[in-house]
This record gives sequence, structure tokens and C-alpha cells, in this order.
Amino acid sequence: MADSSWPGERLVVAAQRGDVDAITALVSGSHPNVQRFARSLCATPEDAEDAAQEALIILYRKIGMLRASGALASWMFRIVRNECLRRARTMRTRAPLPEATVRSAEDVALQRIEAGRVAAAVAALPAEQRRVLIMRDIQGYSGRTAAEALGLSTAAMKSRLHRARSAVQQSLRATSEPAPGETHDDDQGRRP
Repeated sequence: MADSSWPGERLVVAAQRGDVDAITALVSGSHPNVQRFARSLCATPEDAEDAAQEALIILYRKIGMLRASGALASWMFRIVRNECLRRARTMRTRAPLPEATVRSAEDVALQRIEAGRVAAAVAALPAEQRRVLIMRDIQGYSGRTAAEALGLSTAAMKSRLHRARSAVQQSLRATSEPAPGETHDDDQGRRP
């Protein structure tokens, strides 16, 4: 069953056949979802608006290239993601960092360590748990959409998601606690 917030499969098929009214309705019906994707992925609201418009232009021009009519959401997500990444790369090469946002080397290192810990915890998950966690918590898909994309019932998707979140939390707790007999730098040199 398709996510009701996306245009229906019949409309997609008609648009793929070149029906101009169907293409127009498809672009119009996809716009809110494409904007949501862009706002969640792009660095600035301006980039999000530009990425959403670019994605809708690609949808209008290349709907015939979509292989499976039921894959509209994932196709549009990839287009928006790629456009946001492209914009972020060009922004990084053009814009110097404002002085107000300069962080200390220690803050940057701590942020990288934390991001690395989270990435390692997610990477250590079994593939089926990792996929559902990424679709729901990172890509922002609805539960129904994620379940359908993974070929699961909603209950099975929720169960996997719960196990994945719990495993990540447990892994992060385990890596933040010192091992038995391990001391912190603050404890060295002190006598009880």
C-alpha cells in the first residue's frame, strides 16, 4: 500500500506515458514531500527551496526514466539529496567561515569523536536493523513508507526500529563508561 501523501501510482503511470495533465498533477502533488526532504537535508532554507525546485524540474523532465512507478518517493529523495550535497560542496568552496562560528580544535575533535562513536554503533547493527533505523531516524520516512520499502508489516518495522535504537543506545553507553580498573586522567596521581 502506497503512502497516501504521495501521488497515486495511476497518476505516475499516466505521467510516464507523457500525459501532460498527469505530469502537472504529479509535480504539484509531490511538491510538499519534496520540500520536506529538502528542508531536512539542505544547510539553508534558500538551498532547500532551490533544491526542491530543481528536483521538481527533473521530475517534470525525466518522469519517463522512472523504472518502477511505486518508487517515486525514493527517486525524489535521491534527487533532492544529491542536489543538497552539490550545493553544500559549492558553498564550502566559496564561502569562508564567519569568525563568530570558529570553534576550538578541542570542540571539533570532541564532535568528531562523538560522531564516530554514533556511526560505529549504527554500522555495528545487523543490516535489517540498520536499514530501518536509517530510513526512519535519518531519512525521515514515515513508518508506513519505511515498512513498505523494506517489505515488512508496520509492527515488524517498529520492532526492528526499537531493537536498533536500543542497541545503539547500549553501545554508546558502553563506550562512554571506563572499563573496570581503567582510570581517568583526573584520577592519576591522587591517593585515596
